[in-house]
Amino acid sequence: MSGSEGSSGHSAAGDATPETKKQTKAKVSRTSLILWHAHHNGESAVRKLLEEDPELVHAIDYDNRTPLHVASLHGWIDVAKCLIEFGADVNSQDRWKNTPLADAEGAKKHSMIELLKSHGGLSFGQSGSHFEPKPVPPPLPKKCDWEIDPSELDFSHSATIGKGSFGEIIKAGWRGTPVAVKRILPSLSDDRLVIQDFRHEVNLLVKLRHPNIVQFLGAVTDRKPLMLITEFLRGGDLHQFLKGKGALSPATAVSFALDIARGMAYLHNEPNVIIHRDLKPRNVLLVNSSADHLKVGDFGLSKLIKVQNSHDVYKLTGETGSYRYMAPEVFKHRRYDKKVDVFSFAMILYEMLEGDPPLSHHEPYEAAKYVAEGHRPMFRAKGYTNELRELTEHCWAADMSKRPSFLDILKRLEKIKETLPSDHHWNIFTSSQSKHDPTS
Repeated sequence: MSGSEGSSGHSAAGDATPETKKQTKAKVSRTSLILWHAHHNGESAVRKLLEEDPELVHAIDYDNRTPLHVASLHGWIDVAKCLIEFGADVNSQDRWKNTPLADAEGAKKHSMIELLKSHGGLSFGQSGSHFEPKPVPPPLPKKCDWEIDPSELDFSHSATIGKGSFGEIIKAGWRGTPVAVKRILPSLSDDRLVIQDFRHEVNLLVKLRHPNIVQFLGAVTDRKPLMLITEFLRGGDLHQFLKGKGALSPATAVSFALDIARGMAYLHNEPNVIIHRDLKPRNVLLVNSSADHLKVGDFGLSKLIKVQNSHDVYKLTGETGSYRYMAPEVFKHRRYDKKVDVFSFAMILYEMLEGDPPLSHHEPYEAAKYVAEGHRPMFRAKGYTNELRELTEHCWAADMSKRPSFLDILKRLEKIKETLPSDHHWNIFTSSQSKHDPTS
């Protein structure tokens, strides 16, 4: 962010013209934009972006894939020539050590293969055989245990419970049990990047077993449409629950927070750390209508990282996740680590105690920008004891290294829980307060 943006941040939401907002958002999203235009054969748009900022030729997504990887895979010659003209590294390697040429060969894009070879492109990585054929999508683990025959899925009484840009989530039946089915849109079933993300999510979920993580049951990976099947939780999501209930008592909020923190502590366990990257009330599910147990779900944006050093940080895609709960370092496209999830947790804890989403008077993008400029939501609720306020402030600290781990959060929440009044006593307290407080 530039200095001029930072100084006017708190009034930006109210004063900025729609055009200014649009320009600011486009600036922050440049990495996403160039990858998007490379994907859609937008040579003139790619050229314009590179003329404005030549460094974008080295842009990478969270899998270290460059615009040249994307163009090579689809065979977009003009886009590739433009990128090479601006100094693209023809032998950059993605997370699976594939070069752009390996992608072009995998997709049988013969003209692209010739173009890349003419510029010194190698078929694989510098450490591997240049002639050894490499599968482009990451391999799936042995499927015999969890591959589901689509004929076993019963959609006769199905209901759509969620929609996204890649597909929909449907309540269906499987062997007599209600399940949640994430179904990829048929129009995207041949899109390599979508398939890659789908396989990544399956790879991740197969390994997860925890009482506070939504349970993976199986997937349909060798027929279309691709489907991912998890347990169905009858209580709905925390977003809907809070919409109906408003502010929770401190005892209930802490009980919910403990469940979320237990699931997240499991995901963050080293050396195989899973960064959720989209922790928000919609992705926290209630087991039943009495809301006595919560689980963390939706790992579509999660990334499995092998930690070599506990202080490792990662260059991952900026603006991954939901703006209202987004850590400032993500919004600003800076290096970040698993502490982004701790920041999102603080925002959820705030929402549970306040009854309203953080910075609800701002649009989501403006809220993220406001937070990235150093501001935080105001504490208003009676439920904020000193200890809860202190914990929230630590969790949303601007310096990610100062945010506690989820194991530390669990210890602090357990101590706080011991000091809180029961829901019954809390209701008596709040009703007596409202009688004496004319503003309540």
